[in-house]
Amino acid sequence: MITDLNLTLFHIINDLAGKNSVLDTTMIFAAKYLIYIFCVYLAYTWFAKNEYRQEVLFAGYAALLGLGMNFIITLFYFHPRPFMIPTGTLLIAHVAESSFPSDHATIMISISLMLLTFKDLRRSGAIFFILAFISGLARVYSGLHFPMDMAGSLLIALFSISILLALKKYLIPINRILLTYFENIEKKLTKGNLKTS
Repeated sequence: MITDLNLTLFHIINDLAGKNSVLDTTMIFAAKYLIYIFCVYLAYTWFAKNEYRQEVLFAGYAALLGLGMNFIITLFYFHPRPFMIPTGTLLIAHVAESSFPSDHATIMISISLMLLTFKDLRRSGAIFFILAFISGLARVYSGLHFPMDMAGSLLIALFSISILLALKKYLIPINRILLTYFENIEKKLTKGNLKTS
C-alpha cells in the first residue's frame, strides 16, 4: 500500500515535522496520549453514570473487536512503517512492526463511532471522533504511520460497529448478566466498607 498517493499524502503531513518545536510537542502529545482520554471517559461513565454502563460495554466490545481484526490482518499482511523504508521524519521511537492498520486509531475510531450510535452519547461520540482524527493525523505527522493506515483503521472500525449492531439483541442479555455480576460485587464492597467504618 505504499502507493504514490499514500507517499504524497504522508510527505504533505510529515514534512512539517521537525520545523517547529511547539507544533512537534503538541503533535507528539496527541499521537501518544489522546487515547488515554478515551479510557478515562469510559471509566468515568462506568462509575459515575450507571445508566450508561451498557453503552460503555459496547464501546469496549468495539475496540476489542477492532483490535482482534487488526491482529488477524497482521498475520497475513505486513506493511512497513515509514521509518522502516526509510522515509520521512520520525519524532517518536517505535518498534519496527507492521503499521497497517493502526491499533491506536482503530481503538479511538471504534469507540467514537459506537458512542455515536447511542442517542444520549452522540455529542461525546462526535467529540471523540474529532480527537481520533487529530490523533491519527498526529501519528502520521510523527512519522509512525502512513495515511492509508488510518483509512484502514476507519474501515476496520466501521466493520466492527456493523457486526456489533447486527448482534446487539444477542449481546444485551449477556451485558445484563455482566452488569448484574458487577453490581453484586459493588454491593458487597459497599457493605464491607460500611462494616469497617
